[in-house]
Amino acid sequence: MADPSVASLGRAVIFLGPPGAGKGTQARQIAKRFDVPHISTGDMIREHIQRGTPLGQSARPFMDRGELVPDEVVLNMVEELVAQPGFPETFVLDGFPRTFRQAERFDEFLREHGRAEPLVVHFVVDTKQLLRRLTGRRTCSVGGEIYNIYDNPPRVPGQCDVDGGKLIQRPDDNEDVITRRLGTYIARTRLLVDYYRKENALLELDGLAPPAVVTERLIEMLAPAR
Repeated sequence: MADPSVASLGRAVIFLGPPGAGKGTQARQIAKRFDVPHISTGDMIREHIQRGTPLGQSARPFMDRGELVPDEVVLNMVEELVAQPGFPETFVLDGFPRTFRQAERFDEFLREHGRAEPLVVHFVVDTKQLLRRLTGRRTCSVGGEIYNIYDNPPRVPGQCDVDGGKLIQRPDDNEDVITRRLGTYIARTRLLVDYYRKENALLELDGLAPPAVVTERLIEMLAPAR
């Protein structure tokens, strides 16, 4: 049975941090543990690209170059999903918002739909460790489980422990692309962090701790925020 502590927040929980900070892993854990939706904008964009939707076609050139997808495209994808009838009040977002404009527009969207302001968790991770995490990251082609060949390798190289699926490296997980992504992230999100801090909506978390420790710290942080 799911613990109601996070679901009873009644608002979106945003996981904010640079690529490789552990947002995806923790978002999956929290969403599964508390039975709330997990929205990964990276996965959402790739799904739109795979399906060949107009939004996916707009996003593809930017993803291929390792650049951020334009605000309007990402916002339309997220808002289209959240605006669906019956979509829960509480859900976990990782990889969004990435810019000040996205944050402002998403706050406007939430207000227009009678939803509460979001709660934001900022993952803080050293840049060198980020490079190690991302270049070593491998994802199961079947279930999406995430491994790291340096720090969290599978029992059998190249094979998922859960379902035996092939582990793949994303095309954008190479050092040159990652360096550009980190530079873009830092340049664009400094204002974003300041924005949420001024709104008293920002919680900061050390993302370098072991994943299980980070999960427990997240639960402790979110429960008092109800």
